[in-house]
Amino acid sequence: MMVADTLDRGRASFERQAWRDAYTQLETADRERTLEPQDIERLATAAFLIGRDAECADAWARGYQRYLERTDACRAARCAFWLAFGLLIKGERARSSGWLARAQRLLDDNRLDCVERGYLLIPAALGSVRGGEPATAHATFDEVGDIGDRFRDRDLGTLGRLGRGQCLIQLGKIADGVALLDEAMVAVTAGEVSPMVVGLVYCAVIESCQEIYDLRRAQEWTAALARWCESQPDLVPYRGQCLVRRAEILQLHGAWPDALDEARRAGERLAEPPGEPAAGSAFYQQGELHRLRGEFARAVEAYRLASEWGRAPEPGLALLRLIQGQVGTAASAIRRALDEAGSRETRAALLPAYVDIMLAANDAAAARTACAELAEIAAAFGAPLLRAAATQAEGAVLLAGGEPRAALDVLRRSLAAWREVEAPYGAARVRALIGEACRRLGDEDSAEMELDAARHVFLQLGAAPDLARLDKRAGKAGPAAAGRLTAREMRVLALVATGKTNRAIAHDLSISEKTVARHVSNIFTKLGLSSRAAATAYAYQHGLL
Repeated sequence: MMVADTLDRGRASFERQAWRDAYTQLETADRERTLEPQDIERLATAAFLIGRDAECADAWARGYQRYLERTDACRAARCAFWLAFGLLIKGERARSSGWLARAQRLLDDNRLDCVERGYLLIPAALGSVRGGEPATAHATFDEVGDIGDRFRDRDLGTLGRLGRGQCLIQLGKIADGVALLDEAMVAVTAGEVSPMVVGLVYCAVIESCQEIYDLRRAQEWTAALARWCESQPDLVPYRGQCLVRRAEILQLHGAWPDALDEARRAGERLAEPPGEPAAGSAFYQQGELHRLRGEFARAVEAYRLASEWGRAPEPGLALLRLIQGQVGTAASAIRRALDEAGSRETRAALLPAYVDIMLAANDAAAARTACAELAEIAAAFGAPLLRAAATQAEGAVLLAGGEPRAALDVLRRSLAAWREVEAPYGAARVRALIGEACRRLGDEDSAEMELDAARHVFLQLGAAPDLARLDKRAGKAGPAAAGRLTAREMRVLALVATGKTNRAIAHDLSISEKTVARHVSNIFTKLGLSSRAAATAYAYQHGLL
């Protein structure tokens, strides 16, 4: 009776999507009796959703054996597919291939026409995508969807539409591809697919929207994914990726402290054993936020972690080196990154930084060429975010080339585009360029208004390097208050501005952590500041480093 109660509780928890309790109850029942294969599938699913990958793989393998004992070759092949798919996600391609071959042979030997044949096509389609053959992959995903529809399997039909949509986007048929992604998401939000498929579709669709700079859709589906994750607190897969996407959107909208919190949580969750490759994106996002705030030591460490987890640190690290005055280093890094970039999406992410760095390196020809390519990609995608970046780059190139009047017209279009996507930092950077263009045209009043507006936003955001650059161009010096700092306090302020903790500063200066805290308190009092972020912004703004 007790075993039956445990099993019933496990089944009930599974239906409620209380995954951790479902796993605990089903795993307990599994130790006490031989579970039915359907319950082993539930156990495998719950293990996957709470991040117990080893236990998940073991359960799928046992489900495979149980179904074989029941002479149900089709369901055995289904278990083998999910086991192989999980191994593929983790990068264990040899083991994954072995299980897929076993499942395929099982169906072939028994000459079975079943929906599982469609599932077994998915890894081959993904292989074509990885191999740069989207047309081949599209044809395979088309067959996947047809099999799913023929057997009325909504999971498979949805995965087929998802794959076809992604392939069409890669083939440049963005509108058609996005329509299929939306159709897949309708099935997800309507609750028509299984929990194993829901998270996969959410993350894949959001990733695709981000790649084509479709911010509106990315925001909409990220919010939906967040709600789904919040309704199931035990979830481990997907939540980290969800946090990364939220961090990117929060950064765009100027909520930098919240964005950094989300990126940190994503890094912690995704780096937990056994670890997810998406951790690299979480660490990269942390690096971007630290760079924007002038916390360079923390930014470098975050970019290093991103690289360790397989996410290239460009363009962020190159832009950091540019801010530090290492123009040659920045130029070499961004050139290499762009040379290695294959897809338009990857190149679009690098080109705005490439233009800025080439202008700083006095390579106007390279900047113009990159600007033209970025404009072409923006036109193809039709995304406001990419249009904002492309017109900003064009305006900067025109301004650097001594054409302030032409630059002004283009920059005003860029400002409108940044405002359309509600991106205050991007808008402020453009206003700084507009101010410079007005100044070159002799319109000092308009220049001052534009530069003051940009300065106000940079102060609000804590964009210390941008403040410093703005005031350097304006020829502003540090205020008299800075003169009241002692030499040691100036040194402590410089280290605070790099993002170092009191403990790290104490180590660098060979003093106690308590003494550092006292210096920091004195700095805040003398300069009328209330936070380390404000101190960092002050130091950069007034050229005290």
